[in-house]
Amino acid sequence: MNDKTRGQGRPELLMPAGSLEVLKTAVIFGADAVYIGGDVFGLRAMAKNFSLEEMAEGIVFAHSHGVRVYVTANIFAHNGDLESAAEYFARLRDMQPQHCDALIVSDPGMFAVAKRIWPEAEIHISTQANNTNYETYLFWWRLGAKRVVSARELSLSELRTIRQHIPPEMEIESFVHGAMCISYSGRCLLSNYFTGRDANRGACTHPCRWRYALVEETRPGEYMPVTENGRGTFLFNSKDLCMVEHVPELLEAGIDSLKVEGRMKNALYVAVIARAYRRAIDDCLMSEELYRANRDRYVKEVSQCTNRRYTTGFYFGRPDADAQIYDSSTYVNEYIYLGIVEEVRDGRVRITQRNKFFVGDTVEIMRPNGDDEPVRVLAMYDNDGTPVESCPHAKQTLWLELSAPAGRYELLRMRKPADDPV
Repeated sequence: MNDKTRGQGRPELLMPAGSLEVLKTAVIFGADAVYIGGDVFGLRAMAKNFSLEEMAEGIVFAHSHGVRVYVTANIFAHNGDLESAAEYFARLRDMQPQHCDALIVSDPGMFAVAKRIWPEAEIHISTQANNTNYETYLFWWRLGAKRVVSARELSLSELRTIRQHIPPEMEIESFVHGAMCISYSGRCLLSNYFTGRDANRGACTHPCRWRYALVEETRPGEYMPVTENGRGTFLFNSKDLCMVEHVPELLEAGIDSLKVEGRMKNALYVAVIARAYRRAIDDCLMSEELYRANRDRYVKEVSQCTNRRYTTGFYFGRPDADAQIYDSSTYVNEYIYLGIVEEVRDGRVRITQRNKFFVGDTVEIMRPNGDDEPVRVLAMYDNDGTPVESCPHAKQTLWLELSAPAGRYELLRMRKPADDPV
């Protein structure tokens, strides 16, 4: 494996960020790199995404902590996109005071435009490009790509073979955690067919999470269910990928960058997953015995945040029926995200509230080092200093007095009551 990729002798932990707040959270909670999208040319058009000004601020923040930033431009472009893409790459090239560390593309045309406009740019090839064999990796290497993101349909055995056939300087990036797309390497046509929103241009409506029923047309325009109960099922609803129990196998396969999916996820999700994988990677590099001794802790932690139950995907062979969830598309979610500490002043912490809570509630301070602490909300004030008992307005600025101190960039969360709907 390539030590330059791993920074200080470790594989890269690559986290998603759909907003500036989430980027900062990923950086603080252990990411080596983050990937973000601008307001054009990415495959997460429904994420908040970054303006160029926010992107510049995020890059400066990440670089100040030794963290790299990659920008996605991985749509399948049409003719009308190419001129705008050239202008966009030029803006990224000329961004001040610092520019991003790499571009992520999937379309050969977008690759060609990026190389022409910004020849010095490091380019990574997205999983959308169906990268399933070592000749594909070598093809992109010869064109000047630094890294290829493997198709999610590859096993660890296949990845080992790719590593054996490509230059040691070439980097392999693989998804290790997050939602699994039902379509091959994410190339889905269902959304476009059903709704006119093209998943391959960033507007997926996620029809894989819908319920489907088999029906027959009894007369023109009239249908009857064929299934016995008529309620249908979730045919395409995959469990989420989770490889935190298999970090030694990932490292042994020669993967340089361990990638987490989730540019639509909030800061709490990113903090939990980044911290768990950071610990797992660092423990494994120290000794496999230490990693195995702490493995139950990593599993417990990743199970506490939003998920659809977990699978190891294709890493150990073709998934069977157990990798799907047929009865529901509902998330498992144990915690409620309250906010991130933005400022500490005179014994109070300022947050932008994400969910309602009350004075007197017990909440939890989530810290990057893992020393989480339950605390009571002693008092709550609005931005004018007026005492309030609760916070009913979304994204309300609040000042809190807590029973223990909290630091900047630490998160506040609250365990969901057992009788709450998931």
